Amino acid sequence: MFLRNDHGLELAGGTAARPFGRAPGIAHDVGKIDRLRSAAAGVDWVPDLGAQIGSRAWWRGLATFTGLCGAVWMLAPGIHPLVGATPAPLDGTAWEDARAQAIAPLAWGADTGHRMAANDLVAPLAEAPERPSIELSATLGEGDDFDHVLMRAGVGRSDASAAAGLVAQAAALDAIRPGTRIALTLGRRPAKTVARPLEKLSLRARFDLAVSLDRAGSGMVMTRQPIAIDATPLRIQGLVGSSLYRSARAAGAPARVVESYIKALATRLSIGRDVAAADSFDLIVEQERAATGEVRLGDLLFAGIDQGQRKVQLVRWNDGDSPVWYDAAGRRERHGFMGMPVAGHITSSFGYRMHPLLGYLKMHKGLDIGAPYGAPIYAALDGVVEGAGRAGGYGNFVKLIHGSGLASGYGHMSRIAVSRGEHVRQGQVIGYVGSTGLSTGPHLHWEVWRNGQTINPRSISFDTVDALSGESLRRFRARVAGLLAVRAGTPH
Repeated sequence: MFLRNDHGLELAGGTAARPFGRAPGIAHDVGKIDRLRSAAAGVDWVPDLGAQIGSRAWWRGLATFTGLCGAVWMLAPGIHPLVGATPAPLDGTAWEDARAQAIAPLAWGADTGHRMAANDLVAPLAEAPERPSIELSATLGEGDDFDHVLMRAGVGRSDASAAAGLVAQAAALDAIRPGTRIALTLGRRPAKTVARPLEKLSLRARFDLAVSLDRAGSGMVMTRQPIAIDATPLRIQGLVGSSLYRSARAAGAPARVVESYIKALATRLSIGRDVAAADSFDLIVEQERAATGEVRLGDLLFAGIDQGQRKVQLVRWNDGDSPVWYDAAGRRERHGFMGMPVAGHITSSFGYRMHPLLGYLKMHKGLDIGAPYGAPIYAALDGVVEGAGRAGGYGNFVKLIHGSGLASGYGHMSRIAVSRGEHVRQGQVIGYVGSTGLSTGPHLHWEVWRNGQTINPRSISFDTVDALSGESLRRFRARVAGLLAVRAGTPH
């Protein structure tokens, strides 16, 4: 076996001995040029110019860069213009054909095919002609004025006022429902500086009436188009199932109607405890069906539920300022406790307490309910406003008389929403939370009197029955008979 050492000598393998050391090298004398070459090789001529700015290595790199750029500039051969052949310009028929088939803007006379572009015999128009008439539509917005809607659509002020006056003869303008679409036809105008004349207008002024206006000479004439309406109520029946709300919605009742239905039943029974899956619900809703196909649903008229041995039937009856629910016999029952008049938390209870401003023990004759400034305050029960105004330390104060010796008061209001002598219903807004009078912050002071003596408002319970009589009872029974005669169906 032979091995080659670093000096190119072959050594025999086997048992031949190999020296551990190397033969000493022979020193040679290095010349001046070799020393300069070796020194130059150890210098970094192209350092990173983004680092160590201002150092010797950086200046050396800048010098290298400058030298290289100068060498390139000195050795560059230069740029000479390229000479090419230019075609002869087209003229005459060749130019017309090329222009007709070229891709260019229309303003330059570009065209397609061999159809010739316009020549000097074509006279340009001074202005583009207008359409003889245009058809538009406008939508009446919430709180919009009828004539302003027409003017925004382009109708002149005089025509808009005349049209509004004619439509007002058929229906009150403020009674036209928001979202009503108005179809307009505007005619030719004599000049561009004036508005187009109103030639035709049509809209659904009421659910049972369509109105159209047509120009006749210098004025306009109105045509009323009555629409036949079927006012038969809609009756919806079904099983309660797993959810009274979902079952009624699935049967076709609108969400707001189902909510009214559940609220009405809640005055007589507990929806969660007393209503079972096998019970049958029965509700009747106001319905108007137009001959043109539109259907409009109104308020809930009848709320009933059949529980086998017990049947609840409630009828909505307007016999005063607001509707109330009576049973089929004409009775109205109210059970329970007086509700909280404002959404909040009790900050001071009824009884003796240390007054926060006066600093001594004093009887607190009501409840203090903390609530945000401006929160609505509701009447706890039906009643008549005995007083509404400023009342010393109570600030803005409202007192209600509920009958049977019961009265309630509401103090520190920021604003009063009722007036003296007004009849209010339970849940009606009578004012808003404030901090008037002797108060440390926005809250409601709620006081209740029974036979002139202040009592704890949370201790009041009531169990009253109101019954219709005389002519009211006769009309009520006729109403109940008419509702129960309606057959169950589905909305169309």
